[in-house]
Amino acid sequence: MLDISPEKLILKPAFAKIVCEPGWRWARREKPMPNFDLFYVWSGEGDVEVNGVHHEVGPGSCFLFRPGDYTSATHNPQKPLVLTYIHFATEDPVEVIPKRYRVLKDTIDFEFLLSRYVRLFLIQTFAAEEEAKLVLKQIMIHLLRADFQTPVEKKASNQLTESIHEVANFIRQNPSVAHRVEDLAMRAQLSPRYFSMKFREVLGMSVQTYMIRTRIDRAQYLLTHAGMNVTEVADALGYRDIFFFSRQFKQYTGKNPSEIR
Repeated sequence: MLDISPEKLILKPAFAKIVCEPGWRWARREKPMPNFDLFYVWSGEGDVEVNGVHHEVGPGSCFLFRPGDYTSATHNPQKPLVLTYIHFATEDPVEVIPKRYRVLKDTIDFEFLLSRYVRLFLIQTFAAEEEAKLVLKQIMIHLLRADFQTPVEKKASNQLTESIHEVANFIRQNPSVAHRVEDLAMRAQLSPRYFSMKFREVLGMSVQTYMIRTRIDRAQYLLTHAGMNVTEVADALGYRDIFFFSRQFKQYTGKNPSEIR
């Protein structure tokens, strides 16, 4: 879905979040699926068949049926399925498509997007269709990201990596502070050595490099948008030597700070 723009998405009227009736079933059609259908299970138990392959489904089960698929489904009347389904098509052929089936473990962000999509139309929000196309592409990106993540990236949902991200955000929010690795490691509740190793693994650079880049990014912003001169920016960001600031700035940007203003 990354190879098309939201304007190329064609939203179909069949979409909802619904609690399936006890006697609900989705009978196999004689004709294949004509469009894409995102099918997500919030809760309940059931069985979904896609092109002759059966899947036992429960919370987090997510299908992206494609044009040409043959589908059917049933559920446990004692534990009825709660579903969101979204039908859509595309104006042009799509080459990059999320996997047909998966079970999502971290569902909070994904379920927020699904709820937003349905709610846009329920309350007749201004420009609902335009925003819904953007949300739908976000949903597809969410699924594709999981498909293409490396083993390291797949760890991004665990608590350790979340702690690293929180520290990185703290550094970015306080670029003028000369952070000590020991203090940052304590914030993440890790030893300095292990924190440094995990920081490089998650962010792709050392803690020191990240701090410098964050500071230089802030310097570029202040020079460009805040009306501050080079001396003022260097001082605001904790540089005691303006010549050292200029050398470091050029090292990371390829320009002298005086060229930015």
